[in-house]
Amino acid sequence: MTLQKDVGDRIRELRKAKGWTQEQLAEAASLHYSYIGGVERGDRNISLETLEKIIAAFQVPAVEIFRFEDETDRRKALDEHMTLISDRSTEEIAAITKINREVIAAMDMSGGYFE
Repeated sequence: MTLQKDVGDRIRELRKAKGWTQEQLAEAASLHYSYIGGVERGDRNISLETLEKIIAAFQVPAVEIFRFEDETDRRKALDEHMTLISDRSTEEIAAITKINREVIAAMDMSGGYFE
């Protein structure tokens, strides 16, 4: 694999986790949908400026584009969580984080799961 292909695959994973089509990502990033297809296939050697547009469209930290792991259920779940909160305000994210901490603490006390 090449970095170009790995980045393209990761962009596809994030796009699918958000439930977007290539057209929807292209619109959010002010790019053409066929360009997004080329990026996802690893056919395009994109510039940092273009990568920045895609990252901004996803509203994720730049490091997320470079998380190259096998596509696992865990990775999909984390991506879905990230996309669920990405459109929220800072205050809402803080509230969600507090709730998550409380849920995790309760799970830890009950042996890791609820019945």
